[in-house]
Amino acid sequence: MASLNLKGITKIYPHSGGQKKSKKKAGDPEKKVNLQVTAEGVIAVQEFNLDIKDKEFIVLVGPSGCGKSTTLRMVAGLEEISGGELYIDGKLMNDVEPKNRDIAMVFQSYALYPHMTVYENMAFPLKLRKTDKAEIDRRVKEAAETLDITQYLDRKPKALSGGQRQRVAIGRAIVREPKVLLMDEPLSNLDAKLRNQMRAEIIKLRQKINTTFIYVTHDQTEAMTLGDRIVIMKDGFIQQIGTPQEVFDHPANLFVAGFIGMPQMNFFDAKLLCEGGKYSVSVGGCKVELSGDKQKNLAAQGVQSQAITLGVRPSHMVLAKQPGNTLAAKVEVSEMMGSEVHFHANAEGRDVVVIVPTMDATGTHIDSFHAGDQLNLTFSGNVCHIFGQDGKNLEF
Repeated sequence: MASLNLKGITKIYPHSGGQKKSKKKAGDPEKKVNLQVTAEGVIAVQEFNLDIKDKEFIVLVGPSGCGKSTTLRMVAGLEEISGGELYIDGKLMNDVEPKNRDIAMVFQSYALYPHMTVYENMAFPLKLRKTDKAEIDRRVKEAAETLDITQYLDRKPKALSGGQRQRVAIGRAIVREPKVLLMDEPLSNLDAKLRNQMRAEIIKLRQKINTTFIYVTHDQTEAMTLGDRIVIMKDGFIQQIGTPQEVFDHPANLFVAGFIGMPQMNFFDAKLLCEGGKYSVSVGGCKVELSGDKQKNLAAQGVQSQAITLGVRPSHMVLAKQPGNTLAAKVEVSEMMGSEVHFHANAEGRDVVVIVPTMDATGTHIDSFHAGDQLNLTFSGNVCHIFGQDGKNLEF
């Protein structure tokens, strides 16, 4: 149990051999660089500020190379902090050795000792602390029961499945009863079915042990189902911090809007119109007046008529029976998913996804559409996300 405060945390990896960033020569192909490269080195994490409450479950999520694992390793003490301050329960931890931080970590690769049994793997960190044998036995058996691996205590890791090994790795971490439990993409090596099972196990575990969790993943489903709050990162910067529902309903910018939600949000080049004190959006042949809440938010920010990027989630697109104040889209691929159909289409030069239930409220099945057919799409004013030319959400 612990609260954590990360204030302006920065991580810079110096150039190898003291080399500075090379200058681009004329004719060289363009290279995409995720992280900022400076004379000092590669900046992996920049000005990371986060206050974590006692027993809170925080998820760091973002694409590969965004700095989330580096941040976790700085909290653990496995990476030196280049700038900023890390506090655990009000105590400055920048120069404290990892073994003295009262933190346990679960890695992606399990990191179990192959020559030891499950019992011995779980007991090992307590033996290093010279804990009493009776206490070791109590804690190991208690953790094994919590994780439902009691029957495997005498086996060695090679005799276990991936999911069972990950439970052992988690068990080895929780027997220490750490203040903070760090988990670095612990489910990424498992198949889809096992990932779903293990997500449920982690939720149950969280309810049974009084520990602060920091969990790293690139999987937004894990982030949405596990976290009390989500920290979304890109290129070393925090993009947004909020509850799963907050970041889904009110994404701060285009990156968050496109990253959170599956399938990802549809984006259109559109216009925001302010006429007679009322806001509406116009795209293609479709004009929709925004909801009351969105009217108030935009008015409070003093937003004027302008070109925007309009975001609408696939499940919020609606099929209209007839054209007229609708957005025309041409079907490219139709995917039958049982209870719903996913249409991949092109509208206003943009690739879009439309999710439609296969049966409406009256029990009538939708007409079948094929590649080349036209869809007439519409949406309501309460599901629109309005982004300015700089990518920021204009409502906030």
